[in-house]
Amino acid sequence: MEEQFNTMKLNPIVSTGNEAHDILMYVYSALQAKGYDPITQLTGYIISGDPTYITSHNAARSLICRLERDEIVEELVRSYLETH
Repeated sequence: MEEQFNTMKLNPIVSTGNEAHDILMYVYSALQAKGYDPITQLTGYIISGDPTYITSHNAARSLICRLERDEIVEELVRSYLETH
């Protein structure tokens, strides 16, 4: 029996110096790539704390778990207020 091993390509996180922002943007892209609605999935994760709302595609789930949920909310509020 022949086994096939596929190479997984990970896209690097573009660093802006703001870890929460960088991780959120990366996770957003990974969710989109897998066909999920990123807003709905991220909202579910923030409210529940359940990491299964985030895809494991491109290690997005492990990256989002590096942040505390309050850090994510702070970044969302900061970003919103800076653009409005």
